[in-house]
Amino acid sequence: MSESDQAWESGEPERPYVVTRGRSGADDKAPLDLVTLIVSRSVPAPGMEPEQSNVLRLCRSPLSVAEISAYLHLPVSMVSVLVHDLLAEDRVEARSLVPPAQLPDPAIIEAVMYGLQKL
Repeated sequence: MSESDQAWESGEPERPYVVTRGRSGADDKAPLDLVTLIVSRSVPAPGMEPEQSNVLRLCRSPLSVAEISAYLHLPVSMVSVLVHDLLAEDRVEARSLVPPAQLPDPAIIEAVMYGLQKL
């Protein structure tokens, strides 16, 4: 078990607070949701926080933010902050899932319905 796992599971909130520098997962820059896929673009560098190194090692193949949180036994808010930092350093890539199909314009649907009624 890593140092961060021990600190978190023992109820010591200092380590997560220090690693995230007091920031929460709420960030307006690029919101990450639980299913956003994260992929490493580099290997861990000497001197990195252990938690960031763990994220880079885990994400050699795409993993969602929720999966990273589960594997590292860290809260999602902390993982979000770590991933945002790694994104800013261009060490990871975030891939959102394929967006759902967009609905057609309501005006087009109304025009089709009007045309069908005239038949």
